Amino acid sequence: MPFRSLRPLRAALLATLLTLSLSHSFSAQAQAPKTYSSSEILLGLKKLNVLGSVLYIAAHPDDENTRLIAYMANGRLLETGYLSCTRGDGGQNLIGPELREQLGVIRTQELLAARRIDGGRQFFTRANDFGFSKTPDETFTIWDKEQVLSDMVWVIRQRRPDVLITRFPPDSRAGHGHHTASAILAAEAFDAAGDPKRFPEQLKYVQVWQPKRLFWNTGSFFVKPGENMDGYLKVDAGAYNPLLGQSYGEIAARSRSQHKSQGFGSAAQRGEALEYLQYVKGDKVKSDPFEGIDMSWNRVPGGAAVGKLIDEVIRKYDPSNPSASVAGLLKVQEMITQTFQKAASAYQSKEMLNNEVLDNARRELSTTEFWFRSKTEQIDELIYACLGLSLSAVVQETTIPPGNEVHLTVEALNRSSVPVKLRWLKPTAFNDDEISTSLLLNKRLPATINEQLSTNKPFIKQLTYVIPAKYSVSQPYWLREIGTTGMYKIPRVIEDATLTSDLHGSIQIEGTRVLGEPENFPVADVAFEIEVAGVPIIYSKPLQYKSTDPVEGEKYRPLVVVPPVAVNIGGRAYVFADNQPKTIPVTLRAGKAGVKGAVALTLPQGWKSEPASFNFDLASKDAEQTVQFRVQPGVGAKEGKTELRAVATVDGQTYSRGYQAIEYNHIPTQVLFPEAVAPLVKLDLKRKGQEIGYLMGAGDEVPDALRQIGYTVTLLKPEDLTDQNLRRFDAVVLGVRAYNTVDRLKTVQPTLLRYVENGGNLVVQYVVNRGTVLPQIGPYPLTLSSDRVTVENAAVTFLNPQQPLLNSPNKITAKDFEGWVQEQGLYYPSQWDPKYQTVISSADPGEKAKESAILVAKYGKGNYIYTGLSLFRELPAGVPGAYRLLTNMVSLGK
Repeated sequence: MPFRSLRPLRAALLATLLTLSLSHSFSAQAQAPKTYSSSEILLGLKKLNVLGSVLYIAAHPDDENTRLIAYMANGRLLETGYLSCTRGDGGQNLIGPELREQLGVIRTQELLAARRIDGGRQFFTRANDFGFSKTPDETFTIWDKEQVLSDMVWVIRQRRPDVLITRFPPDSRAGHGHHTASAILAAEAFDAAGDPKRFPEQLKYVQVWQPKRLFWNTGSFFVKPGENMDGYLKVDAGAYNPLLGQSYGEIAARSRSQHKSQGFGSAAQRGEALEYLQYVKGDKVKSDPFEGIDMSWNRVPGGAAVGKLIDEVIRKYDPSNPSASVAGLLKVQEMITQTFQKAASAYQSKEMLNNEVLDNARRELSTTEFWFRSKTEQIDELIYACLGLSLSAVVQETTIPPGNEVHLTVEALNRSSVPVKLRWLKPTAFNDDEISTSLLLNKRLPATINEQLSTNKPFIKQLTYVIPAKYSVSQPYWLREIGTTGMYKIPRVIEDATLTSDLHGSIQIEGTRVLGEPENFPVADVAFEIEVAGVPIIYSKPLQYKSTDPVEGEKYRPLVVVPPVAVNIGGRAYVFADNQPKTIPVTLRAGKAGVKGAVALTLPQGWKSEPASFNFDLASKDAEQTVQFRVQPGVGAKEGKTELRAVATVDGQTYSRGYQAIEYNHIPTQVLFPEAVAPLVKLDLKRKGQEIGYLMGAGDEVPDALRQIGYTVTLLKPEDLTDQNLRRFDAVVLGVRAYNTVDRLKTVQPTLLRYVENGGNLVVQYVVNRGTVLPQIGPYPLTLSSDRVTVENAAVTFLNPQQPLLNSPNKITAKDFEGWVQEQGLYYPSQWDPKYQTVISSADPGEKAKESAILVAKYGKGNYIYTGLSLFRELPAGVPGAYRLLTNMVSLGK
C-alpha cells in the first residue's frame, strides 16, 4: 500500500479483539508519489467487490511467474502475493560487484519494483540463499526446515489465500534443490496452516487458515516434448486489460525486467498465453482454480448489502470526475464498519458458550476482520486517488544520527473540488530494537491544524523533529544479527512486534510478528488526519529525501539513521605474499558535525601496524577522512587467512560499522552498515610476469586481487582490444560472464585469438551457457553447460600432476582447495575438443566427477585457459589457494 490509514472508530473496535491479528501496512519507502489514472481508479473500485486471495510460492527472486501474478491481481482482481523463500543472496550479479548480503538487498528491491508493476505483494521467509543446491535433502541440511515452514505458515495464516500455487514440482524436475524444497514446503504448509497443533505460538496473533487447494504452475520447461496437457487446468493469462491499456503479458515483461541484476530483461507477449495448473492438494475442480469459492461480499455475514452499494458506486463512476465517487465510498466505508460491529457483537455474545462454538465463531470473525481491514485500506486508497490528494514529508538530508534534529517540509494538496480539511499532523518514529515507539520530540509542531485545503493550493509547513537518541542504525533487519549459512537470524524483538493504533491514531507496538515483511519500517513518518464530509481519515507518509537529477529527474531516497561515525576499510582482502608491509586505508565518515575521536586496527597475534592509532576530527556532517595504516606480518604471524578490524572511539563509545550505499537507477538507494573487517592473508607466493590486461564482464573484484599480489592491472574497454594494445600484456583476463555481457566480443574475438597465437596468455572466467554473444568462445570447440560442483570443499583429484598450471610458479596441493566459500565452481563445459587439456576433477556427493573446471590449450605460441572455478567469490573472501591458482594461470608460459 502506498500509505497507511487508521481510523479512530475502527481502532477502538479492534482494540477489544485481542485474539485477532491486526496487520500493519507500512508506508512504502523511497517511492515517487503514486499517481492514479481514472481507469486505475475504476479498476480499484471493481476490486472492492472481489473477496479472494492467492499466494504464489517459489524459492528465489525471479522464480515468480509475473504473467500469472499480473493476471490474478488485475484480471481476477484478487489479493495476490508472492512468497519467495530467499532473497537471492547466493546468485551472481550482472550489473555490479555486489555479492551475498549486498546482492540480496538489491534483489529484494527488484522484487518490490516488480510487484509495483504487476500488482502483487511481496513476502519472504528467513531462508538464506546459500548458493546452488542439487537436492532438497542438501537444502534441508542447511536450511532449518521447521523454521522456514513456520514462516510460510505464518504468511498463509496472516494473508489467508484461498489458493496456493507453486512454481516448481516437488521432485528433480525443479532443477535446483531450493526449487524442489519450496514445493515440498508449500505442500506441508497447506496442511499445517489449518492445523491448530502446528505452530500454536502463532495463534496468539492469527487464526488457523485452510486454503481450498494447491496447484503446481507447470509449463513446457517441466514436461516432456509431446506430453498431453489435457489433464491440466488451463488459464489464459494473455488477455488484454483495456483499463490498463496492456495485456498481462506486457505487464509481466515490465515486471520481470526489473530483475536487472540477473539479466532478465523480457520482451512483451501479446495474445493468448495459456498457463497450466496441476492439482496437488485440496478440493478438486473441473475448470477454474477458484471454483466453488464465494469471492463476493456474501462471503462475510451481512456483506451482501455492501456488495450492492459498491455496484452502485461503480455504475455511477464518472472517469472525468472521480471525486464525485468519494461520497459513495464513504457510505461503503460506513456500511463495512457497521457490518463488522455487528459481527464483533455477535462474537462477544458467544463468549460464554462451549469451546467448539467459540472457536468457530472466532474463525468466522477473523475472516470478517481480514476482509474488513483489507477493504477499508482499499477504500482509503481510492478516496486518496479520487481526491487527487498529494501528501508528503520531505527531509533536507539523506541521513541522520540518533538524537539529532531532522528538518522537513510537510505538504498537503487537494486537487479536487471536494472540501477537505487538514485536522492535525503527528510524527512517529519506529524503533525496531526496543519494541516501543515514541513520538519524535517536537515543540514546534501544533497537534491541531484545522485548515481547509483549498483546491489545488498546497498547504506547506516547515518542521523540525528530533530522532530518538536510542534509535538504532538503519541496517536491514535480517542482517542485524549474524545468522547461519542457511538462515537469517531475525531479532526476537522484531518477531514480536506489531503495530496497532489508539483512539488518536498514534502507533503502539503490541505483540505479533512482522516477519515476512520485505524491508525495514521507515525511520519515521508523519500521520496526516484529514476530514472529508465530516469523516476523519489518517494517511501516513514516510520521511524521505527528494532531489532532482539532471538526467533522471525527480528522485527519492529513504531517510537513513547512521552512527556518529562510520568506519570503512578500503579493499576486500589484503594479501601478504612476503613480509613487506602494506598500506591499509581506513576511511571515517561523519554522521554528524564535529565528530572527534581515534581509530585503531585490531590485528591477530603476530601482526603489527604503524601507527597504533590515528586521531581524527570531522568538522562537518558527511565529511570523510582517510587514514593510512602500515600493516606487516611479524615473526609470530601464521600462514593462511585471518582478519583485521577497524574500530573508532568517540566519547568513550566504539564504532566498527561502515557505510555502504548501493545505487542503481531501477531501485531506491539502499544503505548498509557492514562490519569494518577485512581478510588478512599471509601466503607463500611466487609470480611471473607483471602486466595484466583485464576486461570486465558482469562485474567482479578480481582486478583488485591481482593488484594485491603485486601485478600491474590495466582495466580494458572493448575498444582497447587491438593487436597493438594487447601485445604489451603478459596475460589478458576476461571477467565473469564477459561473453554474456560484452557484445563487442563477437567482433574482437579474432583479435584476442591472434594475441594468444602470437604468444599471449588468455584466461577466461566462467561464462553462463545461455545468451553468449557468439557460439564459440575458445580457439577450439567446447560446449558450455550448467554443470557445477556446489560442495565448496569437494575433494580434488589432479588429473595431470605434471601440468604447468599445477607446478609453476607455485606448487598446487590439495590444501589449496580448503576453506573455499559457497561453491567450488560453476558452468563447466560438458564437451570439449581433445586439444584442451584437463587439469583437475572433483564431484558433489553421489555424482560423476567433473573434469572441466580448468581447460587449457596451446594455440600457436600462446595459451588459452577456461576456468569455471568460482575465483570471483574466493578471492574477495581471502581464500589462499585461490590466489595461488590465479597466479599460476596468469603466469603460464612465462
